Amino acid sequence: MSETVSANAPSAPVRALTPANDPTFENVWDEIVWRGLVHVSTDQDALRTLLAGDPITYYCGFDPTAPSLHLGHLVQLLLLRRLQLAGHRPLGLVGGSTGLIGDPRPTAERTLNTRETVAGWVDRLRGQVERYLSFEGENAARMVDNLDWTAPLSAIDFLREIGKHYRVGTMLKKDAVSARLNSEAGISYTEFSYQILQGLDYLELHRQYDCVLQTGGSDQWGNLTSGTDLIHRVEGTSVHAIGTPLITNSDGTKFGKSEGNAIWIDAELTSPYAFYQFWLNTLDADVVERLKVFTFLTRAEIEEYARLVEEEPFRRAAQKRLAREVVTTVHGVDAADAVIAASEALFGAGDLTALDAATLRSALEELPHAEVAPGTPVLQALVDTGLVASLSEARRAIAQGGVSLDGAKVEAEDAVVTGSLPGGVSVLRRGKKTLAGLFVAG
Repeated sequence: MSETVSANAPSAPVRALTPANDPTFENVWDEIVWRGLVHVSTDQDALRTLLAGDPITYYCGFDPTAPSLHLGHLVQLLLLRRLQLAGHRPLGLVGGSTGLIGDPRPTAERTLNTRETVAGWVDRLRGQVERYLSFEGENAARMVDNLDWTAPLSAIDFLREIGKHYRVGTMLKKDAVSARLNSEAGISYTEFSYQILQGLDYLELHRQYDCVLQTGGSDQWGNLTSGTDLIHRVEGTSVHAIGTPLITNSDGTKFGKSEGNAIWIDAELTSPYAFYQFWLNTLDADVVERLKVFTFLTRAEIEEYARLVEEEPFRRAAQKRLAREVVTTVHGVDAADAVIAASEALFGAGDLTALDAATLRSALEELPHAEVAPGTPVLQALVDTGLVASLSEARRAIAQGGVSLDGAKVEAEDAVVTGSLPGGVSVLRRGKKTLAGLFVAG
C-alpha cells in the first residue's frame, strides 16, 4: 500500500497555500452545501451521514480530451481536496480509455484523437490532478487510469458482463444523448456508449477500493447515475453521486470563456498573469460566489468581503483577494507574488525594473503590443501598438507630456525605444492607464 502511494506522489510540487476546511461547520457536507457546490445529488440525508462518519473512498474522473484542465475542472479539483481535508480518501481518475472517445457534446460529435496524443495528455492531466491532493497519511490519495481495466476487456465480455445491465430506453433519456438525438448531427454508437464506460469505471473502483461516491459537473449527471445504477444492479449496493453546478456569470454568460477561449490551469496555455487578471476582473455580482467555490477562505472572511463589496465596491478588495488566492492555489505563492508585482508596476507605482523577465513578458502579451527593432522612434512605436492613429497624433501626445517609456516621461520627438527592461522589452504609456508592450528584437 505504501509503495503504491509513493509511486503516485507528484515529484516536484510548487509552493502553494496550505488549505483547510472551515471548522465552524459541523460537517463537510454542510460546508459544501453552503459554498453552493451541490446542484444535484443522490440521497442528501444519507450523504450528510456518510461524510460525517468513518473515512470513505470517493472519486472524480477527468478525460484527456485536451492538453490541460480548465476552470470548470478546477471546481472538481477543489471539491476533491475539500473532502480529503475532511478525512476521506480520494481517487483521481484520468481516463486513458474514455479519453479515446470523449463524452457526448450537446451539439456535435467529437473529433477522435490518436492514441499517442491521448496518452501524452493522460500524463499531463495526471500531473495537474496530483497537485491538488495529498499522497501521505491514512487517507492518502491514489491516481488511477481506466485503461487498466478496459484494455484487457474483449468486446464480447464487455457486452455480456456490462452491456446486459443497460436498457436502451433509459440510455436514450439521458440529457446528453437526447440533446444529440434531437440535433442535426445525431449521435454515433461510440459516444452513445460512453455512459456505459463511465458506469464501468465506478463499478471497478467500487470493487477494488470500496469507492462509494463520485463527483462531477451537473451536466454529467446522466453519466454519474450510470455508475450508481450499475452498481445497484450488479452488487445490490447503494452508492452516491454529487453533481456540482455549472458556474455561470450573473449576466448569464458561460464562466471561464474569454473570446471563445477556455481559461486553462496550465501556465503554458494561460499565463499566471492572464490568469490573475481574469479573476481580478470578476464582477461585483459574482465575486462572493467565486470566493465560496474557488477559495478556502472561511465563512466569516467571505461574509466580510461581501460587506466590503456592498459598502466599498470601488476598493475591489474581494476581487484582489480572490485573484491572489486562486493564482496561489493553481500556480503557487511565488507565481502569485510575481504577477501581483507586475500588475502593480504596470498600473500602479511599482518598479518595472525589479520584475522577472518571464512574468513581465507574459504581462505585456496581454496588452496591445508590437515587435520593434532597437532604436525604433517612440513616435512610430505609438502607432505600431495602436496607442495613436498617426504620427501627427503621436507628436501631439508627446508635446502635451502624455507619453512615457519604461516609467520615464518622453520629452523629445526623437526619443527611441531601448528595450531596457528585463528580457529586452519596454512599456509604452499614453495618459495614465493606456499601456502597450514593446518586444525589442535583437
